[in-house]
Amino acid sequence: MNAAMVDGRRADSERRRQRVKTAIQQATRNGTAISASGIARHAGVNRTFLYRHRDLLALIHAAALQPSAPNPSAGSAVTLASLQTDLANALARNTRLVTQVRCLERRLSEQMGEQAWRESGLGSPPDHEQLQRHVSRLEQANTELSARLEERDAELEAARAANRELTRAVNHRGATL
Repeated sequence: MNAAMVDGRRADSERRRQRVKTAIQQATRNGTAISASGIARHAGVNRTFLYRHRDLLALIHAAALQPSAPNPSAGSAVTLASLQTDLANALARNTRLVTQVRCLERRLSEQMGEQAWRESGLGSPPDHEQLQRHVSRLEQANTELSARLEERDAELEAARAANRELTRAVNHRGATL
């Protein structure tokens, strides 16, 4: 290769390197997501160009790890410290929620166990005393009704006996006349 071609190739490579650096700066300034594919697309180069130039790839990875630049129209800036604070708060909330879920699971398990115990019939019903009083009242009523029935049966038997006597007497008088 002649020297002019080598110089032209170096100049083209340098222009592409500059476009990649500009694309990284713009993406950092705009707060857009930074990736090798996105930067290559924005700079108008092939991704293999980035992989051949490891220093550019290292710049992309370093820019991707940095928090995005503050957007003046968005309000307050996001800093690494604020992100770490948010993460710590989220972890603390997660811990509280895990504890609360465990407590709720335990209470649910107890409630379901009590319900299963009641439904199985192994335990005494919750209104046992009320049922006992009701059974006592029913037994008393049954005893009273049985006594009344025996009285009525005795009266019925007496009425039948009187009816038989009267029928005999009527039949005996009709036969003598």
